Formats: sequence, structure tokens, C-alpha cells
Amino acid sequence: MALFHWKEQSSAVLQQGGLIGPDERLPWPQTTLMGVQHVIAMFGATVLAPILMGFDPNLAIFMSGIGTLIFFALTGGKVPSYLGSSFAFIGVVIAATGYGGSGPNGNLAVALGGIVACGLAYTLIGGLVQLMGTRWIEALMPPVVTGAVVAVIGLNLAGVPIKNMASSNFDSWMQAVTFVSVALVAVMTRGMLQRLLILLGLLVATVIYVLLTNGLGMGKPMDFSGIIAAPWFGLPQFTAPVFESSAMLLIVPVVFILVAENLGHIKAVTAMTGRDLDRYMGRAFIGDGIATMVSGSAGGTGVTTYAENIGVMAATRIYSTAVFVAAAVIALLLGFSPKFGAVIQAIPLPVMGGVSIVVFGLIAVSGANIWVRSKVDFSDTGNLMVAAITLVLGTGDFTVAFGDFKLGGIGTATFGAILLHQLLRLRPR
Repeated sequence: MALFHWKEQSSAVLQQGGLIGPDERLPWPQTTLMGVQHVIAMFGATVLAPILMGFDPNLAIFMSGIGTLIFFALTGGKVPSYLGSSFAFIGVVIAATGYGGSGPNGNLAVALGGIVACGLAYTLIGGLVQLMGTRWIEALMPPVVTGAVVAVIGLNLAGVPIKNMASSNFDSWMQAVTFVSVALVAVMTRGMLQRLLILLGLLVATVIYVLLTNGLGMGKPMDFSGIIAAPWFGLPQFTAPVFESSAMLLIVPVVFILVAENLGHIKAVTAMTGRDLDRYMGRAFIGDGIATMVSGSAGGTGVTTYAENIGVMAATRIYSTAVFVAAAVIALLLGFSPKFGAVIQAIPLPVMGGVSIVVFGLIAVSGANIWVRSKVDFSDTGNLMVAAITLVLGTGDFTVAFGDFKLGGIGTATFGAILLHQLLRLRPR
């Protein structure tokens, strides 16, 4: 990484209300701590997605680090993003492989072939954007659309922690303890402690959880057996892809969701930083596409830029790409160490749920921030209709099927917003 240079800034910049830009960084110890926080932010989803598809979660973590470094290199270190397991692949992978929902996926190789093909399509779209620019994409997705899509990404995920990560009343209270802990760290601390609000809030909530459960027997105790049993070092288990046309036809259309996600994420970061990142859009698509191909070729999941990490950036105002290099290296180390993976996986589910509530909420607010910064006029009935319908489609997880291919809430909201905006533009002025 010696080819890349960041201007070092002190935390005084943040205390004075400024931000750390993509080409800047804090001192390396603080940058590394921020990298740890980003790893934790992405970890739950990056591990959950492969588990739901029957993939190896440790390999998924490893490939997320590889993918992030590929993305960093191809964007010239200008676009702050972390690449983790994409949830957009879950439905089509299960359909293509007939996965039963538990244990290793017996048809994993077939799914990998489809993921590699999807990555290739994504790379080709990136090349087209690189040649033709982003005007045609901007015409399809102006701020009213991108703001709604980014907000929907957070709102669509809101049900995951609330419905699936709290199985008892005690768990629900622990979620509340967690997000209150994060909020208190965010408001009551200053300097670097405030920038580590997700990490510190999670640690405080975990300690409280252990005291209440392992100590007082009030809920399901935190299980340390997996940590004790896991070895410190272990090589990832790689799998080669198999290319079958039927699986590829099911999986390749996911590329449209990946494009929409990446576009929305870059727009969100552009709005938050005030830096024009649109000129790197094609390279970002190519980087994400190649990272997906590399991941699928080794046995990992398809990857995408992560909204969870954008939520952390929004909260900390640290957009340095050096943080993501640190996070990627940490992910690589985790991939080689089942012990560290077991530590993160041992974090109580309701605590992760409370953190997810904060992060997903920050994503949703980032979408609204695009509207505010772009001065979207909601007295315009067309803008009002696009935003209103998009938010409900995504939040309600409106799903449509095209044969065996199903387009879920984020996808229907994204394409619905694009099509509705184009349709309403035809109205007489």
C-alpha cells in the first residue's frame, strides 16, 4: 500500500466540527481502532448471509477482506467502502441450489458459477460507465430517487434485528440497553471515544449482558465454549465454481440490485463528504464486480459495498479509505483465525441486534440527508410520489416474481423508484 498516501490529521479536526476525508487519516493507532469498529459493523451481516446460503462464514470474512482491498486498489484509494456478503444473492442461490436451510450447501459449486457470472456482468456495466460517464445513470437516479433508495436500504433491514434477533422479553430489553449505550457514548463522550461509539457501546452492552445472564441467571448465558474450542490458526476451505446455465440465469439478474446499491452508497458518501465521487463510479462498479468474481471463484459469497459501514461513517465523520485498508487486513487475519471469528460470533444476538438498530437507522437518515443536501423539492407532486411509494415498497418488502427469479423489497423499491420517476417526468409542465 506504499503507493497510496493519506494526509495525516489530528482528532482536533473532528472536535472543531470538521471531517476526515477519503484522502486523509488519523494517526495509525486511531485508524486501526476505527478499522476494528468497521469490522464489527459488517461482521453480523457478512457472517449471516453465508450461513443462510450454506457457505463457509469464515471464508466469507476472508474474501470480504480480499474484495475490499481489490475495490480500494481499483478506485485508486478514493472511495471509502467496505465490501461484504450481499443479501441480494440469498434468494436466488437457495432457488438455484435447492438448499434446505441447515449445514453446508451440497450444490455450493453451482451457486459459485452463477456468482462469478454475475460479477462478470457487473464488471462489464462498470466498463460501460467508465466509457460513457455517469450522466445516463444520474438521469435515471436523481437525488429524489437515490435518497429514497438509500433510506430504504436501512428501513428494509429494520425488521431483522427487531423480529429475528430478540426471542424473549429479556432479549428485547437487552437490545434497548445496547442502543441506549451506543447513544450515550455518542452524546456523552468526546474525541476518539465518541468516534468509537459502535465499538464501545457494544462492549458496554456485552458486559452488562454477561453480568445479568452468566452472573444473575436472567437470560440465556453467553456461551464461551466455541471460543475455547476454536483453534487460533486455520486455513480457509476453498471451493471451485461449476458453471451451469440454469443457475447463472437465476443469479446474474442480481447485478441490477448491486448496481443500485453501489450507486446509492456512493451518492450517500458524496453528500456526506462534499467530495465528488461520481467520477469513480465506473471504477467502483468494476472493483465490486471483480471482487465478486474472485470471491465466487474461491468459494465465497457475492460481495457488495456495505451500508452498515456507511452508517458508521455518518456517525463518526471519518471517511478515510485508510480505515478500510485496516479493516480489510483485520478481516484477512480473522479469516485465518477461527478463534477470533468465534469471539465475534459469541457476541450475544440481542446485543448485535441493538447495534443493528442503530446502524440501520443511520443508513435511513443518510438517505434523508441526500434530500436535504440536494434541496429536493417535495412541494413537487412528482417528487413526493416517488419518495412516498418507494419508502413503503422497500420498508414493507414488496416482492414480485419473474418466473423463478424474485425481486425483494430493496430491488422493487429501487427499480420502482427509477421507473416511476421516468413515468412522472412525462407529465405536462
